[in-house]
Amino acid sequence: MLLIRPAIEPDREPVWTIFRAVIAPGDTYALSPDMSREEAMDYWFCADAHIYVAEHEGRIAGTYLLRANQSGPGAHVANAAFMVAPSARGEGVGRALGEHCLAEARRLGFRAMQFNFVVSTNAAAVRLWQQLGFGIVGTLPGAFRHPQHGFVDAYVMSRSLDDA
Repeated sequence: MLLIRPAIEPDREPVWTIFRAVIAPGDTYALSPDMSREEAMDYWFCADAHIYVAEHEGRIAGTYLLRANQSGPGAHVANAAFMVAPSARGEGVGRALGEHCLAEARRLGFRAMQFNFVVSTNAAAVRLWQQLGFGIVGTLPGAFRHPQHGFVDAYVMSRSLDDA
């Protein structure tokens, strides 16, 4: 059973462990693989975001943050970021987080969700977001320097939240 709930202070250490494991390879996030714990926690637990964790058998298996993509007249469009522990990949944690996030975004009054930078070689993420109704609305040619593939595209992905 997977429990998705708002993050609390004791979750910071397991979230940091997941964060470090996800960014260290440098192949999915446009964040420095050498980001310090303090920088990472400031980034993930920022004041303007709603932070959630997925708990499975007493362990944190994944996390996401949800916030407005822009301020002011663009604040009705949500943005989110997701990280799943390497040990939990392929177990449906990412899908459960994505579905929960879409429901939370709707509950919070967002009308759409936009991902600004999905690395094109992150096939599992692109496939999941497409299955959850996101479309690729833009391609940023060569925007990401992948450690194995060199310069690869990044996608802007979006979907409406007006549908139920």
